[in-house]
Amino acid sequence: MYLAVEGIDTAGKSTQIEKLKIIHKDAVFTKEPAGTEIGRDIREIILHKGVQSKEAELFLFLADRAEHTKEIIKPNLNKNIISDRTLISGIAYAMIHEGFSLELLISFNKLATFNILPSKAILLWLDFDKLEKRISQKSNDKIESRGIEYLFDIQSKILEVIKALEIEYIIINASEDIENIHKKILEFINE
Repeated sequence: MYLAVEGIDTAGKSTQIEKLKIIHKDAVFTKEPAGTEIGRDIREIILHKGVQSKEAELFLFLADRAEHTKEIIKPNLNKNIISDRTLISGIAYAMIHEGFSLELLISFNKLATFNILPSKAILLWLDFDKLEKRISQKSNDKIESRGIEYLFDIQSKILEVIKALEIEYIIINASEDIENIHKKILEFINE
């Protein structure tokens, strides 16, 4: 199984992935962007050095995704793979920030991933008030500094992308108790 753990920043993805590592010791854990050495360099360029064109930013993310798929996903398709974000959120961000169409982005991303898609997706969902509270309690990177409304729109687009890619999914309220969220994730994985 190739599992995507999706959600906007502060939704609790990292917390839940750490809990999954305890149970799924043989799984391959990865993340996007920056799941590879080249990916970390690309993320640094995008977030801290700035890119002047939206097309360049898109192609940098696609380059990261292609390297990640070739280096991490393809060689481990015979194992359980659990990824902190995937092309799903990548497409959602590009739809909102760069304004590219869903169809174009799906086409480019399928090329970058050799048409390998997650088999299941978990979307940790935050309501507006909870998102606002969590974001106010941390320092923000370039993406988070685009504002609460921006992140809330991204969350909706993530769900739209999951549906468009026809990936089996579950939405879990990220405001719930950590253990309750974990239990729901395990039930979904084991279905």
